[in-house]
Amino acid sequence: MDIKKIYKLYQQHPCITTDSRECPEGSIFLALRGASFNGNEFALAALQKGCSYAIVDEDIAAESDNIIRVDDCLQTYKDLAREHRRQFDLPVVGITGTNGKTTTKELIRAVLSECYNVMATEGNFNNDVGVPKTLFRLSDEHDIAVVEMGASHPGDIKTLVETAEPTCGLITNVGRAHLQGFGSFEGVCKTKGELYDFLVGHDCPIFVNRDNEHLMQMIQARSQQPTANGQAPDIYYYGQSDAPDILIHGEVVSCAPFLKFRWREQDADAGYASDWMEVQTRLIGAYNLDNMLAAITVGYVNNIPFEQINHALENYTPTNNRSQMTETQTNHLVVDAYNANPSSMQAAIDNFCRMEVSPKMVILGDMRELGDVSAEEHLRVVEQLKQARFDEVWLVGDEFGKTGSPFRHFHDVEEVKEAIAREQPQHSYILIKGSNSTKLYQLPELL
Repeated sequence: MDIKKIYKLYQQHPCITTDSRECPEGSIFLALRGASFNGNEFALAALQKGCSYAIVDEDIAAESDNIIRVDDCLQTYKDLAREHRRQFDLPVVGITGTNGKTTTKELIRAVLSECYNVMATEGNFNNDVGVPKTLFRLSDEHDIAVVEMGASHPGDIKTLVETAEPTCGLITNVGRAHLQGFGSFEGVCKTKGELYDFLVGHDCPIFVNRDNEHLMQMIQARSQQPTANGQAPDIYYYGQSDAPDILIHGEVVSCAPFLKFRWREQDADAGYASDWMEVQTRLIGAYNLDNMLAAITVGYVNNIPFEQINHALENYTPTNNRSQMTETQTNHLVVDAYNANPSSMQAAIDNFCRMEVSPKMVILGDMRELGDVSAEEHLRVVEQLKQARFDEVWLVGDEFGKTGSPFRHFHDVEEVKEAIAREQPQHSYILIKGSNSTKLYQLPELL
């Protein structure tokens, strides 16, 4: 059965479930596979629980007109999601990058929501299952969509953009993350750059951080390629430098501890620059300025008035352990424990150094999936910490344990919990950052 026929069934039964434990009456069960499960084994049970159809990619013992056999359920899921996305003639903002993509997505959502009904990726549903799941949330009530796309292997972004078909987009940055999957930093750039490839090939606008040398190399290589209509691609630059082609220019005012910045629209060729506008955010980290400027640029191009852009950014409150400042009864916590890689770790430490507070304590967990460069990158963090001269440093995980650092080391988060219970750190500003698998997100409630 071709995808258009399956989509017609979906239109009659507009609910797809991939979990046989959740089978709403009249829904369609789609049998995905995982490392430890095979959805095909639950197809019959899903029908018995209320699903109208089950889509499988293995032969099922029982024959039924309600079982649809396809070659690959995951590919079918993506193809169906693309077919659904094509039912809506609306802008789709595609976002990827090594660091900051979720925060940038949330900031863009906040800015666009000032004037539009926005459908955006929830949580971190940004992979080859999460992106289709996101697209199926599109409905006639939406004016615009913001879709986050993550990658850990070559070709991941190409697959996701071909599913989501963004009409504009941006890469926040590229860094040394998931190197076990990508093989090299060049592999990271090539994969993230697949978003640029799609946008250039389909004559779609691109938003670029003018100050990021890697992104500039990537976009300059592609800007020589003609778009679908034979023209140069539309590129909107933002940044902190004085480059003449920057559309949205910004700079940090202070980090005490929350980021305050100012920005303006400019056109160097016309000799024009708007008045500076100052924004007090609820985000920690000077590194978030780039994310703010990206959101401003997307908002500007989509005709959001300046006052409403500022209102959205001033009122955005971070969640999910990203750039959060939390005050407990005894400490001030800077929680960035969702993920960690060399570039985000360096940025977090640099920002903590800039904060005019004391005393300062850091609890850092291992950076995972770095492959052959893991030892080098963890040692680089240790050297940065030596220069920072924080009042106290706790390092967590086997990778940091191999560095021979002079700082206090813990095998895992359980050992850290025991130390906190014994010593009860108080009246400190504490930075907590590490890969999600180190489970440092469990610490804030103890501090």
